[in-house]
Amino acid sequence: MKIGFDNALYIEKQKKHILERIDHFKGKLYLEFGGKLFDDYHAARVLPGFDVNAKIKLLCELREKAEIIFTVSAADIEKTKIRADLGISYAMDVLRLIDDITKLGIKVNSVVITQYTGQSAADAFQAKLTMRGVKNYIHRPISGYPSDVDHICSPEGFGSNPYIETSRPLVVVTAPGPGSGKLATCLSQVYHETVRGVSAGYAKFETFPIWNLPLKHPVNLAYEAATADLADLNMIDPYHLEAYGKTTVNYNRDIEAFPIVHTILSRIGNDQCPYKSPTDMGVNMAGYAIVDDSVVCEASRQEIVSRYYKALCDHLQGRGTQAAVDKIKVVMQQLSLKPEDRVVVAPALEKSHLANAPATAIQLPDGQIVTGKASNLMSASSAAVLNAIKALTGISDDLTLISPVILEPIIRLKIDILNSRSTLLKLDDVLTALAVSAATNPMADHALKGLPLLRDCEMHSTQMLHSGDEGTLRRLGLRLTCEPVFPGKDLFF
Repeated sequence: MKIGFDNALYIEKQKKHILERIDHFKGKLYLEFGGKLFDDYHAARVLPGFDVNAKIKLLCELREKAEIIFTVSAADIEKTKIRADLGISYAMDVLRLIDDITKLGIKVNSVVITQYTGQSAADAFQAKLTMRGVKNYIHRPISGYPSDVDHICSPEGFGSNPYIETSRPLVVVTAPGPGSGKLATCLSQVYHETVRGVSAGYAKFETFPIWNLPLKHPVNLAYEAATADLADLNMIDPYHLEAYGKTTVNYNRDIEAFPIVHTILSRIGNDQCPYKSPTDMGVNMAGYAIVDDSVVCEASRQEIVSRYYKALCDHLQGRGTQAAVDKIKVVMQQLSLKPEDRVVVAPALEKSHLANAPATAIQLPDGQIVTGKASNLMSASSAAVLNAIKALTGISDDLTLISPVILEPIIRLKIDILNSRSTLLKLDDVLTALAVSAATNPMADHALKGLPLLRDCEMHSTQMLHSGDEGTLRRLGLRLTCEPVFPGKDLFF
């Protein structure tokens, strides 16, 4: 796989820039962290070479100077908002992140439940945090926020929020998803620090859009496709252009919010704001670490098509909107992209047509395409993965890796004990059978060595997958897209 991004250079530049920003504010910086701390697969897909855990590795290098505050919206807790890539709620993701970060030796300060208006689910989550020894705070809505600056910057506004005691020069404020109240929490803390006579500032760490790439660069357009459900729009930063005569890129929400943020920071800072534009507020050196623009551009084009397929499937299942689909169509038109530009689409459709059955296609790291079709025994995903690891480990396609002696008890278990309505072996069934076979079959043991090589391989299915297969493929690291077709006539999917 071709590399277009120098991750080591990125971390070096990003660390230096953050330390400079801390010094600028004389020792205390509240840094709003957008995007994902762990597993930033979007960045890794559009910037080949980007480490999915680059942000957390950066924080590891700054662990002696940093502590983390998590924010989560009470409304998101109440409606059990799900993080789509992991299939867990925002509240549970906060607990997962605290566990993972603590094990890395990075200090977790507390959790702030924002926009609280008495939600019972938020009460239960707060009780869970308290019982587990996690400091937590409640922030209620401030009347007039964000426009009534006089009220916001007063004891009845930010002053009514509890002050969060911090001890490190870098306070990272992050969340499991957008709309969690990160900005308001940062500004509230800067207000409290100023009241206490402590010099403190605010900055934002957001990877996308990349401010020093062109507005219509594929990387920035891929960000628009990724946030189509939020209706985000990349724009030229008019404040930066006016202040410095330089063209930079930001996105609509930050640009629209900047006059208010500027006014609030000015009011907190005695009519002085350190920033003239939303670009000024950013701490983002990703653009300087792109080492092969052509590789990055092609990866971003593929990501846009992938997002198109995801939007189609989400809409069909009632989880997305036609507006999001149409938004990505517009992005595709700007780059003259078609669905079949995704290299695994045509082989999957052709295999399905020839076999008259659901099919999948996988592109291996060397560019080879392997396919698999559904049978009475196993799903198309199971067949494709087995064929892929055979190809990766040099095993003849004619050889049988799993003996029927192993498969038959699994089928009986599914039907007779677990009361499954289908004898079809899903991917986790097949991989378990392969692992059992490896105990006595050296060829099966050799085939298992091909599984790690599937990470980051592209895959396309001619129908949407049940959650079991989709979850297993996600854990294997395959980049899956699906045709917007239900796998059967059953209403429960």
